[in-house]
Amino acid sequence: MKDNDYNYKSLDDLIHSRIRLSILSILVREEKADFNTLKKLVKATDGNISIHLKKLEDANYIEVEKKFVDRKPKSIYRLSDYGRKAFKEYVKRIEEMIHT
Repeated sequence: MKDNDYNYKSLDDLIHSRIRLSILSILVREEKADFNTLKKLVKATDGNISIHLKKLEDANYIEVEKKFVDRKPKSIYRLSDYGRKAFKEYVKRIEEMIHT
């Protein structure tokens, strides 16, 4: 067994949050989702999910499209190419840790 096979520092800290991991998992599967859908699926409060979405957006892991529907703001999120690559690397690293 190698010393670094289980190195927790090799995991992406940005993804390794439970809420952010959930958000990215949803976006991998669904391609895109609006704020309320993400909030409902993740079971988070408005403020909590907003903070995590902003962190993912600032890191370029997700892209957001903001528009108005029936004069109400609507934010639609999707995984960026960069975010998709980071998520795949994260999953690969977890699999490596499990199968080492």
